[in-house]
Amino acid sequence: MITRLKAALVSTVAVGAALVGLTQFGSARILDQESFDAVYADPAPSVDGPLRVFHLGHSLVGRDMPAMLAQLAGDGHAYESQLGWGANMKAHWEPDVQINGFDQENAHPRYRDAKEAVASAEYDAIVLTEMVEIKDAIAYFDSPRYLRRWTDAAWAGNPQARVYFYESWHELDDEDGWLDRIDRDLALYWEGEILRSALAEDDARRPIYVIPAGQVMARFVRAVEDQGGVGNVTDRTDLFKDKIHPNDLGMYLVALTHYAALYQRSPVGLPHELLRANGEPADAPSADVAAMMQEVVWDVVQNYAPAGLP
Repeated sequence: MITRLKAALVSTVAVGAALVGLTQFGSARILDQESFDAVYADPAPSVDGPLRVFHLGHSLVGRDMPAMLAQLAGDGHAYESQLGWGANMKAHWEPDVQINGFDQENAHPRYRDAKEAVASAEYDAIVLTEMVEIKDAIAYFDSPRYLRRWTDAAWAGNPQARVYFYESWHELDDEDGWLDRIDRDLALYWEGEILRSALAEDDARRPIYVIPAGQVMARFVRAVEDQGGVGNVTDRTDLFKDKIHPNDLGMYLVALTHYAALYQRSPVGLPHELLRANGEPADAPSADVAAMMQEVVWDVVQNYAPAGLP
C-alpha cells in the first residue's frame, strides 16, 4: 500500500510538472526540451550601437580575448572583467570562497568588482562562464544555482541587460575524445543540466543567451583537419598553448564568436591582425585561416537558436 501510494504521488508530481514545462529530478527542477526551445523561439532585440560588456570567468576569458573583441567591435565598445584561475561562478559569488589567482588575474586597468559591476546598470551585456571540468562544476559547485544568481543580479541592476553564458571546452587529451566531448557536452551539461535548470527557476522564462565558442572551436578544427591544414593552422594544437588554454589564434576565434553573438553581425571581413591587451601585436592567423574562422563562426552562431540571432 505504501509503495502504491508513493508511486501515485510521484506520478501526480510528474504530471503537474509536465503541465508547466518542468521535470522534477530530486530537488532540482529542469525545463523540458520543448519549453527550453520555446525560450529561444524569438530572437533577441537588435543591437543598434556599441556595447558595454562585463566578463566574469577565468583564463578561458583572459585579458586578451576581451581586448580583441573590443578591437573587432570598434569605437564605443567598452568592457571590464573579474577573473580567477579556474574560477567557478560560486567562487565569484560567495565572499568567503577563495578565488585562486585573483590578485594576479585582475592586476590590470579593466578589472572591476563583479557584484558592483552587475548592480551598476552600466552594462548592456553580462557574459558569464563556468569552470571546466564542467561535470565537476555541476557536481560540486552548483552551477545552475549560481548562473541563476548572477543572472538575477544582472537583471536587478539593469532589467534590459542581456545575460550570456559562454560555452567553452575541455582538455585536448580528454580520454573520451576532445571533439566527442564538445559534441556531447552542449546538450548534456551546458544546456541540459545548467541552463535548463537555471531557466526553470524563472517563471518569466527570460532567455539566458549562449555564446557557443566550444561549438565553433569544434567546427573549425574539423574543417581544418579535414583539409589537412589551412594556412598557418595544421591541426587543433595550433590553436592552443597547452592542453586547454588558447594561444592568440584560438583567442581570436573565441573573440569572433563573442562578436557575432553579442552584436548579431557577421564577422566576415573583420580585421585579423590585432593587439593583445598589453598593446603588443598578437600572433595573427593567415588571411585564409582568418576567412575560414569568420565564416565558421557566422554559420554556427546564426544557426544556434540560444545565441539569440534572428
